[in-house]
Amino acid sequence: MSGDNMAPVIIKRKKVVGGDGHHGGAWKVAYADFVTAMMAFFMLMWLLNATTEKQRKGIADYFTPTIAMARVSGGGNGALGGDSVFAQNTLPRVGTGSTSLYTAATTSKDDDEARFSSGEEGEEDGAAQDEQFKPVEEMLMGRGGESMVADDALKHIVTEVTDEGLVVQFFETDGARLFDEGANPTPLLKELAHVLVQAAEVVENPLAIEAHTSAYPIVVAENPSWSVTAQRAAAFRELLMTERLASNRIRRVTAFADREPARRNRMDVRNNRIEVVFLRNR
Repeated sequence: MSGDNMAPVIIKRKKVVGGDGHHGGAWKVAYADFVTAMMAFFMLMWLLNATTEKQRKGIADYFTPTIAMARVSGGGNGALGGDSVFAQNTLPRVGTGSTSLYTAATTSKDDDEARFSSGEEGEEDGAAQDEQFKPVEEMLMGRGGESMVADDALKHIVTEVTDEGLVVQFFETDGARLFDEGANPTPLLKELAHVLVQAAEVVENPLAIEAHTSAYPIVVAENPSWSVTAQRAAAFRELLMTERLASNRIRRVTAFADREPARRNRMDVRNNRIEVVFLRNR
C-alpha cells in the first residue's frame, strides 16, 4: 500500500481542568450570618444613642421572657387551653411559670389584671411628672427662651431628672462662692435662691434640701464637714423662707458632709454645692 493512500492521523487534545467544580454554598451562609450580626450590632449602637433610659428599659422588658407583655401571652387559662405561665399560682403548683412579685395572698385573675395595669399607670404618672418638671428646668436654664438667671450665675446651675425627682444643683467655682466664712450666703446664692423660688411656683411638688462640701485636709484635727453642711443646709432653708417659699413644701433638710463628692478629687471646690430636689408626688 502506497504512502499516499494512508488516512491522516488526527490527535485531539482535551484539556482537563480540575478544582473548578462546585464548592457548595456554606461560605454564603457564613457571610449572610456575618452581615446579619453586623446589622444587629449597628442597630444596637443606634438604639443606645437615640433612646432614653425609660425607652431602653421598655425594650429590655420586651425581650425578657419572664415579663408578661400581654395578659393572654404564654398559653391558655386553664382547661384545654392549658395553664398560663404568668399565673401567680403556676410555679408552686406545677413547677413552671412566674413567681409572685407581690406580697398579696390572693391570686385571682382580677387581681393580676389590676397589678399589671397599676404598673402601667405608674409609668404614665412618672412620665407626666417629668413633663411637669420641664417648665422649672426651662426657667432655670433658659432652654425654652430667655433664662431668669444672669449668665454669671447660670454657669453654677445643673439640673437632672432622676427617679427621686428633679435635682437642681448649685455649685461653687474657684472664683465664685456660695457661702462666706461658715454658713453665710453670698449674693450669688441669694440670687439663685430667688430664682429657685420663682421657678417653684409653677409646680406643687415638695422640696428636699441637701448640702455637700469638699473634703478637708487630713491634717485637720477635727473634720468640720458635718457641722458645716448642716449649718449651710439650714441657712439655705432660711433663705428660701425669706424669699417667701411656703414652709410646708420643704420635706427634709439633709447634711451629707463630704460623703458624696461630685468630682473624683474629693478636695475639689466643685464638691461644695447645694442640691434642691423637687420630689415626685407619690
